Amino acid sequence: MNSKMNHPLITVDGRTLMDRPLEPPNFVVDTLISQGLHILAGSPKVGKSWLALWLAVTVAKGEPVWSMTTRQGTTLYLCLEDSVLRIQNRLFEITEDAPDSVHFCTECALIGQGLEEQVETFLTAHPDTVLVIIDTLQMVRPIHDATYANDYRDLSVLKRLADKHGIAILLIHHLRKEKAEDVFHRISGTTAISGAVDSSFTLVEEKRGSGRARLTCVGRDIEYRELELRRSEENVWELVSDSREEPVLREDRIVVLLSAFMSTRTVFIGTPTELSEKIDPDRIEGVTPKKISRLILQSVEDLSKNGIKATVRRSNGKRVIELRRADSVDLQGAGEIVPIDPVEALCGDLRAVSRCGE
Repeated sequence: MNSKMNHPLITVDGRTLMDRPLEPPNFVVDTLISQGLHILAGSPKVGKSWLALWLAVTVAKGEPVWSMTTRQGTTLYLCLEDSVLRIQNRLFEITEDAPDSVHFCTECALIGQGLEEQVETFLTAHPDTVLVIIDTLQMVRPIHDATYANDYRDLSVLKRLADKHGIAILLIHHLRKEKAEDVFHRISGTTAISGAVDSSFTLVEEKRGSGRARLTCVGRDIEYRELELRRSEENVWELVSDSREEPVLREDRIVVLLSAFMSTRTVFIGTPTELSEKIDPDRIEGVTPKKISRLILQSVEDLSKNGIKATVRRSNGKRVIELRRADSVDLQGAGEIVPIDPVEALCGDLRAVSRCGE
């Protein structure tokens, strides 16, 4: 009998899970590309490789991607349909200076035939790697029938590799020519390809050669959104508009709100509903009772650094949030609370939103 059959299932109950501090997903490009496996699909010659190259260089520099912050680190671009000369020429078009933290490779092994080992060797030599781009997926796949099982098996190998090392792997792929009501149904291959990845992105031109395209995004850790892009003379895709009109309430925002709230008190004990009504009475921030518990659990460490100890527990059958300021509890390593003016913080956010729309 298989030894795995002898091991009991390891479970966690709902109550424990909702009370447990959790690590939020690490984003390489904030709100867009998290750690995990992703696919960028587009028609031939639409500009996928230009976008991939720009992403590799921009993340390596730690510069914003369309006003979204990036986690700076080493990037690896497997440009398997290009030559070194072509990559050099393209680099001179998109940037004045490419950093030594972006690496290029024009040849590699196939999935299951050495690719994973090659990538892991690179990661060992460059432990600060955050992004690996494979251009294209078809160039690293073994020759076999295009079945659901084969598609899922190939991508699962890359998914495990990304999760194991906490990096983002972006696969460049193709769209079918035929139209579909859902653009994601045009991704070449079986539905296993979309099912195996954490996020799917499709790049579709408004009109062939127009230099304008729509990047449609969907994924497990991101909101559905559509980005209208324009290709510059330097072949850089620039942001024209973003369908996400309002900024998502991120973990850092809840830290700002709770820091301001706790600047005038030492202890708060109450339900998620009571706390959300106090920090967002007019629902301007979109802080609902359901959101606030999750955001606090994902921000325990950041709150501690700001001098606030946060606990989510149950009392008399109800969920209770307990906040204690640093001067009211022994917080090892906690810094002094610096009161944050909520009006100034809101103005800062509005200025940031205004800049994003420029």
